[in-house]
Amino acid sequence: MRRGNWKIRIFIGLAIVGFALIQRCNNKEENPYTGRVQNINMTSEQEIAIGLQSAPEIAQQHGGLYPDERLQSFVDYVGKKLVDNSIARETPYKYDFHLLADDQTINAFALPGGQVFITYALFSQLNEAQLAGVLGHEIGHVIGRHSAERIADSQFWQTVTMGATVGADAGGIVSSIGQNTLLTNGRGDELESDELGVLFMVNSNYNPNEMIEVMKILKAAAGPNRVPEFQSTHPDPENRIEKIKEAIAKYGG
Repeated sequence: MRRGNWKIRIFIGLAIVGFALIQRCNNKEENPYTGRVQNINMTSEQEIAIGLQSAPEIAQQHGGLYPDERLQSFVDYVGKKLVDNSIARETPYKYDFHLLADDQTINAFALPGGQVFITYALFSQLNEAQLAGVLGHEIGHVIGRHSAERIADSQFWQTVTMGATVGADAGGIVSSIGQNTLLTNGRGDELESDELGVLFMVNSNYNPNEMIEVMKILKAAAGPNRVPEFQSTHPDPENRIEKIKEAIAKYGG
């Protein structure tokens, strides 16, 4: 009886894993803006909805929006300039740029669908071209559909882990593989966004070399003993500079 139960568990576990693999293959699609084939299981409309729903809570976590409308308008101006002079204007996404009141956390990030954020702590250290580099990088995340890809990856590995757990006591191993894959892909996302950010800067007549200066600012912000918030979601700036230089050479900046 025990042996029969064991066989059934293995069969169910393999069926779950097989379902996850088939679903993953069916979710493959080419990103029309980057040309990269990705695993995506949601529409652009769903991405926009997720971003809009999440934006108020994200802002609240960082002390709300910065109260100076003049500075907020400046962020909007730079962001709009980047969108209007790039492939971003051809996408279905609704780009909104938010200057957060947080004056302690050095960070910038984007939600799926076009909600882009930068903290005052980072904004206050940038000139206009450097701000364009940061915002261009975050627009790159939106166009690259990186959040949607990570969501699909996460759901895939959750399903695989469930199948492995049902079939045998291997769930922890599969979870580890999934986590490593997500981290590796995440670094690729950052490098893709860096390249797109450089391209957007060139298209908008900003000096793309200022993106290298942004990396230096981020590196300096860490100090000798403190890891800033941006490094929890971005690779070390020093590791990105060479790729940025390659992108500058590629796009003639």
